[in-house]
Amino acid sequence: MHTMELFRLDGQIAVVTGGSGLYGLLIARAMGEAGARVVIASRSIEDCRAAADRLSREGLQACAKQLDLESEASIHEFTNEVVEEFGRIDTLVNNSVSRVGLADLKETTRDGWEEAQRVNGSGLMLITKAVVTQMCKQRSGSIINIASIQGVVGPHFPVYGDTGMTSGIEYTYAKWGMIGFTKWLANYYARFQIRANCISPGGYNPGLLQDESKAQFVSNYRKLTPMGRFAEEDDIKGPAVFLASNASRYVTGQNLIVDGGWTNW
Repeated sequence: MHTMELFRLDGQIAVVTGGSGLYGLLIARAMGEAGARVVIASRSIEDCRAAADRLSREGLQACAKQLDLESEASIHEFTNEVVEEFGRIDTLVNNSVSRVGLADLKETTRDGWEEAQRVNGSGLMLITKAVVTQMCKQRSGSIINIASIQGVVGPHFPVYGDTGMTSGIEYTYAKWGMIGFTKWLANYYARFQIRANCISPGGYNPGLLQDESKAQFVSNYRKLTPMGRFAEEDDIKGPAVFLASNASRYVTGQNLIVDGGWTNW
């Protein structure tokens, strides 16, 4: 196969949860630009439709479907609908995340912790379980879990300075767990020719860079990143397509860190 063809996703069906969000929309666009038909899924069908319409106007194949990761019924309804409509699911990108647990430990409550886990833990497991069942029938598929540098190293709290920002304990817990979850999937489902990998990205938030109240954090983050900058919109696209495509067909159980060198120190 020609090298560039290895990266093509023509004819594939790619599901991106949280596909209307910051990284989600970029990943969905990347899959579409590589030739896949993209299913953008999240709790807000309005946001999904807006994202799908935006990609469609760019000439990409995209559709919107509602998915509530806190509801097992919604997960099964969503998966069945996608398979009924398209006949298969080639890539699942688990990008959705609940951020309700972004608080210090002293401020974290049992209810808040469990609320976040309904998406970051149980929801992740249930949507993967539903999709991997279809992938086993196909004897093919790629699962891409969007983790974080917070799942590789502990939070560097001084970076936040006096901005009032923080990194919550539940988020770190969830992202470390996601990486372990990925390795289990990779080892168990390799016999079905299903691959599972993580991407652990660094910071990406264009709006944050324009917020003067967060200038101290932005400056500190840049100083602590060897490449001296935040992630830009194209930085996640290549890694996502690589892990979805035949270019990575012998790659499984890995955590691809995309952070400008943040975790190298």
